[in-house]
Amino acid sequence: MERFIDGDATAFDALFTRHAPTVRSYLQRLTGSSAAADDLTQVTFVSVVRGRGRFQRGAKVKPWLYAIATNAARDAGRRQKFESVTDEGVLPEQEAEGAPQRDFGLEKAVKSALAQLPEAQREAILLHRFEGLSFAEIAEQVGLTESAVKVRAHRGYEKLRELLKGVWP
Repeated sequence: MERFIDGDATAFDALFTRHAPTVRSYLQRLTGSSAAADDLTQVTFVSVVRGRGRFQRGAKVKPWLYAIATNAARDAGRRQKFESVTDEGVLPEQEAEGAPQRDFGLEKAVKSALAQLPEAQREAILLHRFEGLSFAEIAEQVGLTESAVKVRAHRGYEKLRELLKGVWP
């Protein structure tokens, strides 16, 4: 990131190659829409280019990217509702042969349960569980203490357990 700030255009290519897939995955979970995730990934990285001067040297890049992505999703969500998959559904993406069978019923139940959580709890869980950020990294991203983020995540996980009772062992 520091090379990119200093004007090395190839450094942006490396940042995009390394982080775009995980940012897109996060955005797809957050919005429930593959198309919205594609668009928001582009918005996120355009914002990275525009906001590179605001990046604090020495800070971790990943939490900064997720903060930008989260804000892009919030802005888009305020402007329009994310498209949702109908019960007839969009065909799932092709999986590689030999890949474990997906439990689409469980996936749908988890997505539905996540959607019922308050936004702050949902974001904490998505960033921690699905994106692998530490509570300290999430706290840095959202401007809270690590303890506050842990409380949000704990409450969210408890609510998920209640919502998924009978669906998940």
